[in-house]
Amino acid sequence: MGIFDNFNLDKLKNGLKKTRNKIVNTINEAISGKAVLDDKTLEEIEEILVTSDVGAEIAESIIENVRIKLKSDKDRTNTNVIHTVEDELISILHVNEGKNNSAEILKSKPYVILIVGINGAGKTTTIGKLAHNFRKAGLKVIVGAADTFRAAANEQLEIWAQRAGVEIFQSLKGSDPSSVAFDTVNTALKEKYDVVLIDTAGRLHNKSHLMDELNKIKRVINKVLPNAPNETLLVLDGNTGQNAIVQADEFSKVTDINGLIITKLDGTAKGGVVFQICAKQKIPVKYIGVGEGIDDLQTFNPELFVSAIFEN
Repeated sequence: MGIFDNFNLDKLKNGLKKTRNKIVNTINEAISGKAVLDDKTLEEIEEILVTSDVGAEIAESIIENVRIKLKSDKDRTNTNVIHTVEDELISILHVNEGKNNSAEILKSKPYVILIVGINGAGKTTTIGKLAHNFRKAGLKVIVGAADTFRAAANEQLEIWAQRAGVEIFQSLKGSDPSSVAFDTVNTALKEKYDVVLIDTAGRLHNKSHLMDELNKIKRVINKVLPNAPNETLLVLDGNTGQNAIVQADEFSKVTDINGLIITKLDGTAKGGVVFQICAKQKIPVKYIGVGEGIDDLQTFNPELFVSAIFEN
């Protein structure tokens, strides 16, 4: 855990309540009262994992590993079965665990983060919450409103910047997004900001246009700061389940993604999609959204995430 972490276990548990009901409570119902854990019961558990958006391949792999472990373990109680599934899920999240960037953020001033994602994924609110986390850690933060195609996007971002108590750089609707990004980073450099968060347009229907725009933004930022952007984070809506997987695939084709932010996990029973994304993408989950409040964007931790699902 780093100095910029925002974490509250009780809030996380409450936010993942629907996912817990879908996975853990249903598994408990499937194995409750059974003296012998037979193949039929294991198949039921596998089906529960699949319908929780963990994914068919991952669910099959988990159950196969559970079967192997239980063969060499005399303890086949319900509790041990649950713990075995829990351990398997933690191991999936650890495969692509991201490094802590606290030292880099302190060293690279300004530290530039490019935020991408489709409209409706919670991108704008996520930027506001992320800005709040950084400001709360004592950093000077500026937000660049480079989604210049939608006036509503800038208005919403301005509201969130005010809530977070950070500065915002914006231009007229229809302005060149790369010029906004350039001016934001230039301002940050001159006025000694610590962190720059740049919003981008959320279009995905025209991938060539999106790729050209993101590449141009990166090029102009790079003219101001040779190592910028330091990170490109993709925002995904946890409510969308399988669609989040598709979005991660599509964005990975047009730009280099360093980390994922998965939002709205408090409103869905599809929290299992986090495991599927981690297994399929070679990209770490950095943050998760578990509520609508400004403090509800939490630093992602594999053990604590799984623990919050499995513990009441």
